[in-house]
Amino acid sequence: MRPTRSRVLAGFLLVPLLTGCFASGGASRKDGDGSGSRLRVALAFPPAEQFSPYGADATLLSRLGVSEGLTVLDANGSAAPALARSWRQDGDKSWVFTLREARFQDGGDVTPAAVAAALTRATEAEPVPGALSGVTLTAEPEGEQTVRVSTTEPDPVLPLRLSSPALAVFSEKAYAEADAGNGGRVDPVGTATGPFRLTEVDGTTSAALDRFDDYWGGRAQSSGVDARFVADGTARANALRTGEIDLAEAVPVSQAATLDQETRKDTATTRTTSLLLNSASGPFKEPELRAAAREAVDTSALAEGVYEGYGDPGAGIYGPAVTWADGKRVAPRGRAAAGRAKGTAVTLATYDNRPELPEVAQVLKQQLERAGFTVKLEVREYSRLEPDALEGKFDAFVLARNTLLDTGDPVAVLAGDYTCDGGYNIAQLCDPEVDRAVDRAERIADPSERQDAAMAAEAAVLGSDAVLPLVHQRIITGVGAPVRGVLLDPYERTLVGTGTRR
Repeated sequence: MRPTRSRVLAGFLLVPLLTGCFASGGASRKDGDGSGSRLRVALAFPPAEQFSPYGADATLLSRLGVSEGLTVLDANGSAAPALARSWRQDGDKSWVFTLREARFQDGGDVTPAAVAAALTRATEAEPVPGALSGVTLTAEPEGEQTVRVSTTEPDPVLPLRLSSPALAVFSEKAYAEADAGNGGRVDPVGTATGPFRLTEVDGTTSAALDRFDDYWGGRAQSSGVDARFVADGTARANALRTGEIDLAEAVPVSQAATLDQETRKDTATTRTTSLLLNSASGPFKEPELRAAAREAVDTSALAEGVYEGYGDPGAGIYGPAVTWADGKRVAPRGRAAAGRAKGTAVTLATYDNRPELPEVAQVLKQQLERAGFTVKLEVREYSRLEPDALEGKFDAFVLARNTLLDTGDPVAVLAGDYTCDGGYNIAQLCDPEVDRAVDRAERIADPSERQDAAMAAEAAVLGSDAVLPLVHQRIITGVGAPVRGVLLDPYERTLVGTGTRR
C-alpha cells in the first residue's frame, strides 16, 4: 500500500529485496544433467489460489510451460493444435477432437477418457472459469483417439475457447485431493502435460520446475526453471540488472531506461487498463455520477505521464493490438449527462503487482478530486484485493485486463466481465441492453460478423459508463543478455517454452 514515490529513491530502497533468492545454496537447484542450464525467473503475480488451474493461477501455469489444453492461440488469434492435432465440427452443437500421442508428467498416457474427465472437472469448478462463462459444456471419449465436446447451445468458437489456460488437461492424480473432500484442491504438481514439470511450491514465494523429458513437443533446452514471485516491479528490474535472474516479467516503465536496450523487450498486448465503477451500490450506482467521473478522466495524461510512451490512450475495451477493432468501433450511445460530485466520497482501489497501477490510481484520485469527489485510495497486493473487488466492496477499481486472455474470443471478455451472470464482473454491471448485445454476439459464427457484434456490445458497455478505458499497454519484459527463445506473447499466455535457454 504505497503511494507514488520518488523513482530514484525506490531503486535504492528495493535493491535488497531479491538478494540471495537465486543463490545456489537456496531454493534454486543446480543445473540438471548438464544439458541446459536452469532459468531463473521473477514473476509479478504470486499464486492466489494455490496454483488452482481454474482461476488467475491458470495463466501462471501456462506461462511457465507447465500446462496446456487441446488448442492454443496462434499469432493471428486463431485456434491452433496443442494436445489435439485436429478437429471438426459435427452438427451445430458438437465438435470432435483427435488427440496426438502425448504423456502426462506422472507417466500416464493422454487418453480421450482422461481429457474428457479433465474438461468435466473444469465445468464443475466454483466459481466457473471465465472461458466457460455462459456456456454449458460436456465432454465424452469417443474411440481410441477422439473426444467429443458438446454444448447445449451452438458455440461457433469452441476450439478457440478450449485454448484457455483454465481449460488445461491434467491427469487423474491431480484430482485425488479434491475427491477426498475437506476443501481439497486440484494439484498441478507433476500432473500436467507441458515441457516443464512443477515439482515444488513454497507458498506464494517460489516454485521449482524440472524439464519433462517425455514432452510430445520435444525436449526443452533448459533443464528447469526456478521461479520467484516478486510483487515489486523495481525489485524485479534490479535483480535482472545485477544478474540474479534471467527473466523479469512486467518491468515498470519507470525502470525501463535503467536496462540496456537489448535487455528490455516491449510487446504490444491485448491488455487494457480501465477504471471500473461499481454500478450496483454506492455513489456510482447513479449514472450521473459515473458520467461525472468519465468527464473528469484525462487518459492522455496517463499514457504520456505514467506509461511514458509504453501505452496508448484508451479508445475502448479492445486496443491497438486487436488489429481489427479500430475500424469497426461504434460510438457509445445513451450516456447520461454528468452530475455534480459535490464532495461525494468514494473508495478507489488497485494493486501493486503491476507497478504503474498505483501511480495511475494516484493521478485518477487527483483528477476526480478536481471534479468535486472526495477520494480514499486503497492499494494492496492483488491476491489480497481480488475477493473484495469481486464482492463489490469498492466504489471504483483500476484494473489491467487482458481482453483476449481467457479464450481469444472478443465476445468472451464481455460476457465474463460485464453481464449480469459474469464471473469476473468487478463493475457489478447488470444492464439488459448490454446482456442482449452480448447474447447476440455470442450466437454469431462468421468471424467478421462476430467482430462487428462484439464492437456493438462494446458500445453498449461503454454507454453505461461502468468501465472507462484508460490506457492500452505495452508490456516490458526484462531478458538477460545470454537468454534466447523467450516467448513474448501479445496474449500473455506464454513466456517459457522448449526453446527458452541461456
